[in-house]
Amino acid sequence: MSQIVIHDKTFIPLIKNEEIQKAVSKIALTINEQYKNETPIFVGVLSGVFMFFSDFLKNYPGKCEVSFLKLSSYDGTQSTGNVTTELDISTDITNRHVIILEDIVDTGNTLEKLYQLLKNKPVKSLKVASLFLKPDVFKKDFQIDYVGICIPNKFVVGYGLDYNGLGRNYTNLYQLKED
Repeated sequence: MSQIVIHDKTFIPLIKNEEIQKAVSKIALTINEQYKNETPIFVGVLSGVFMFFSDFLKNYPGKCEVSFLKLSSYDGTQSTGNVTTELDISTDITNRHVIILEDIVDTGNTLEKLYQLLKNKPVKSLKVASLFLKPDVFKKDFQIDYVGICIPNKFVVGYGLDYNGLGRNYTNLYQLKED
């Protein structure tokens, strides 16, 4: 892994794809063990989750359904703190075990908005699985039920995560190089 340049920023290697795949598999198998007699619905938060979601489903051996929604909060390398809904869940989740799949949780603002959207819907259970978690900045009062890899509070790209639209296609994870 060597450094990459996206737009005006340089990114250095953080996590290789092999380690990411191990974390994805562990999350999928753990969830399958807990829901092996159920048919949960996995809800992906677009756009960054697409690689994690795809690899997760390849590793999930049980019955399941899928749906997506789209929320946004970033401008460049910073969270705006303002989360907007661009696409809501189109599947009926009434009396369903809903597991939200997130690519990354940092401040938790996006998840907080998601909880607000889902709090009035009568689901059987609601859990969250995040491939990456930045524990240093996550200060919300709710739990992330399944975490793949804890990472430092650095801006990252790759494996579905972007910088102003670019970088999602890299299979490894890179962090912004400090000046």
